[in-house]
Amino acid sequence: MRNVLTLLISLTVLTAGCSWLEFPSVRKVTIQQGNILDQEMIDKLRPGMTQSQVQFVLGTPMIADTFNKKRWDYYYSQTARDGGETAERVTIYFDAEGNLERMIGDYLPSSVASEESNSQ
Repeated sequence: MRNVLTLLISLTVLTAGCSWLEFPSVRKVTIQQGNILDQEMIDKLRPGMTQSQVQFVLGTPMIADTFNKKRWDYYYSQTARDGGETAERVTIYFDAEGNLERMIGDYLPSSVASEESNSQ
């Protein structure tokens, strides 16, 4: 009886850490979170647009700071089946009247991006 118990414990310990062991019925899914953004959407934004106009183009911000109504954060992440991850961020700033002032992040309007690359 003692040999059987030792064998079972050993087998359990050895197979518990086998991450290479995959079961055929297990399916990994791609996980998406946040607002999907692309360059075309960002190019539609213009300085002076109201908050409602920006929200119409980009959707509801992922993070709207309770203490700073002049800043909206848009975040998008995707975790692929193979474990690879992509993440994109855009932060929108509004002036005191609630109009689009500037933006920073992974996407910039094409005109701004081309000016920055020309100045470098």
